[in-house]
Amino acid sequence: MDFDFSPIFENWRFLASGLGITVLLSAASAVASIAAGLAIALLRLYGPAWLRPVLVFYIDSMRAIPVLVVLVWIYFALPILAGVTLSPFWAALTALTLHIAAYAAEVIRAGLESVRPGQTRAALALGMSRAQLLRKVLLPQATIRMLPAFGSILTVAIKDTAIATVIAVPELMHKAETIAGQSYRPVEVYTVVMVAFFLVLFPVTRLVDRVYQRYAHLGRS
Repeated sequence: MDFDFSPIFENWRFLASGLGITVLLSAASAVASIAAGLAIALLRLYGPAWLRPVLVFYIDSMRAIPVLVVLVWIYFALPILAGVTLSPFWAALTALTLHIAAYAAEVIRAGLESVRPGQTRAALALGMSRAQLLRKVLLPQATIRMLPAFGSILTVAIKDTAIATVIAVPELMHKAETIAGQSYRPVEVYTVVMVAFFLVLFPVTRLVDRVYQRYAHLGRS
């Protein structure tokens, strides 16, 4: 089989624009997911008792339903049921955030609960408020312990952007499908896409590991 990468060289700006959308979508969904996950975890741990079953149901539902189903439902069903129409980019961002936030919430909850209860009792005995306890005692230690899991969440956020192609978000996979369909060179095009995802993901995972190794001692109690 002869390989011909000329379609990629001829359309590299087209692919690069898709990569930019991929990076933007993945970064936005990762930040939004961790922020939403933090809120959900705190409400589950310290919120009113009646809210906890609702949050547990949300978490279990998002972990049970494929993200592709969530994406398609938000883009196609939400306008019919609620009259709310989102652009492809915002629909993808919403779906990814809703889905990944459930995993982030469980990671954050486990991280907070991993801090020894004695530290909580000592902080409260010293007169700290619940907010001071979280800010000065629990979150600093839990954040370090959660770094490896956060690295996995960031990896998932980057990889899952590829499903946005089904609703025509102009990200890397969608651009690649266009070039592959026009050039009849799917092997070469998708090989380049695979390499591009690797070049984005590998430094991210290595950076998270390096940061964790450097500061891991701060999470020990």
